[in-house]
Amino acid sequence: MQWVGRAELVAAVANAGGLGFITALTQPTPEKLTEEIARARSMTDKPFGVNLTILPAIKPPPYAEYRQAIVEAGIGIVETAGNKPIEHVEEFKKHGIKVIHKCTSVRHGLSAERMGVDAISIDGFECAGHPGEDDVPGLILIPAAADKIKIPMIASGGFGDARGLVAALALGCEGINMGTRFMATREAPIHDNVKKALVESDERSTSLIFRTLRNTSRVYGNSVAKKAIEMEHEGKTIKEIGPIVAGTRGKVVYETGDMEHGIWSAGTVMGLIKDVPTCKELIERIVSEAEQMIRGRLAKAIAA
Repeated sequence: MQWVGRAELVAAVANAGGLGFITALTQPTPEKLTEEIARARSMTDKPFGVNLTILPAIKPPPYAEYRQAIVEAGIGIVETAGNKPIEHVEEFKKHGIKVIHKCTSVRHGLSAERMGVDAISIDGFECAGHPGEDDVPGLILIPAAADKIKIPMIASGGFGDARGLVAALALGCEGINMGTRFMATREAPIHDNVKKALVESDERSTSLIFRTLRNTSRVYGNSVAKKAIEMEHEGKTIKEIGPIVAGTRGKVVYETGDMEHGIWSAGTVMGLIKDVPTCKELIERIVSEAEQMIRGRLAKAIAA
């Protein structure tokens, strides 16, 4: 949700009864993150969290300063993602902050559990962004994780409707995490062209880039993504491919609606997105339909 997890969307999710997360690194500085948290609080009195993603970089962001901004703002829950977050997890826990860690495999989930996180977001191969390198879809990954992991789990990757919520509960999770689906809402701070693409595309409309570099990322399958894959197979280095897939180019897509300017994350759940509701309409629909499904179709299966 880089460039998307901003105050207006997070507050709308919170007001609708969900748990939204501001993406810390969307903000250019820790000071700007503090301002964004304050902006969200001006729009909602409900709880929300902050995501801090730790990724390898030639010049890494000042993670410790972003972490301190989160602590000082009095945030009660943080989602961590990426490599070796133990330093950050320990510091957050010292301040009584609940930590959810995003994992793409059972072994990473067990490692996060040993690290002391409060819950994990278990991310199947269907997800947008980084699905890991094991290629295990949620239908297998989630119950495999539930067999071994004792702390609460949130199902992530490919979720966007009531059927997914009911399935996630049956597979062993406490709820679902949605990214791509929340991009296609009225409050999402991105251009309408992106939302239109999410509605009009299907489950085949993503591309997996950086497969050969063991840093797989699922993005919308536009011409830039296809060019990146072509360059990979030509043996180009990450330094050579980097300029066309830079995150700042994706930001321009969200701002201007120029769909071929850069890459942007999207999951296979696009195949289930048919409209652009408000966050309130979306969450209420999912909860209502899930209850009907459990009390109706599933209850009848037992009765039969």
